[in-house]
Amino acid sequence: MKVAVISLVLLACATALGACGSQEISVAKSSSHYSGAVLFRERCSGCHTLGAVGAQGSATSIGNRVRTNGPNFNIRKENAEQVLYAIRNGGFSGAIMPQNIVVGEDAQAVASFLAAYSGRQAQHVPSTNITLSTK
Repeated sequence: MKVAVISLVLLACATALGACGSQEISVAKSSSHYSGAVLFRERCSGCHTLGAVGAQGSATSIGNRVRTNGPNFNIRKENAEQVLYAIRNGGFSGAIMPQNIVVGEDAQAVASFLAAYSGRQAQHVPSTNITLSTK
């Protein structure tokens, strides 16, 4: 009886902890980017952060960073060509990210999704035009 009660308590704790911090994909299922969002969540969320899919794989501070933490795509904007390059070549440094983690139409879907949803929380710093003197 004691083992059964302990087992039930442990099961309840595991269920409660499993639900903590879980977010759903916020891209509409009818969106052309939905399949890319699903693939990103399945294949990329362990190392990258992106709120649109509830992914929290990037480091939040230098003190808790590990070598597998990838860029935070909430603040880093990417275009489709950059994403496809990174997918094919294992990121830009080639050190950690596996090459071809998605291929073909799946890679295209992830690239299109990330191009549309990355960088939405990036800081926009005002720019100033500078005229250089020719003297």
